Amino acid sequence: MTLILNCEKVYKTGGNNMKLLAITSCPNGIAHTYMAAEKLAKAAEKMGHEMKVETQGSIGVENELTPEDIQSADGIIIAADKQVDKSRFYGKRVLEDCDSSWKK
Repeated sequence: MTLILNCEKVYKTGGNNMKLLAITSCPNGIAHTYMAAEKLAKAAEKMGHEMKVETQGSIGVENELTPEDIQSADGIIIAADKQVDKSRFYGKRVLEDCDSSWKK
């Protein structure tokens, strides 16, 4: 299985729809955190995938991923320009994207 991400497409080659999780975060935690969350969720929905996005913004963590979410996920996407603790995703497929060029 191959997980492919850009901010307009999230899909799995060969197979059924996926349950995806994501974390978005930026240094200021204001606009870009939520812009990225919205783009990822819309892209997943457009492709027929289920997506839950945890935002780590200026007001703290919102829509926190639960252990049950993580256990049942096919993959986790981290779209962050700052450090995110990945220890809770041990054994899961994790795709990290720190390229903020899409925001321009």
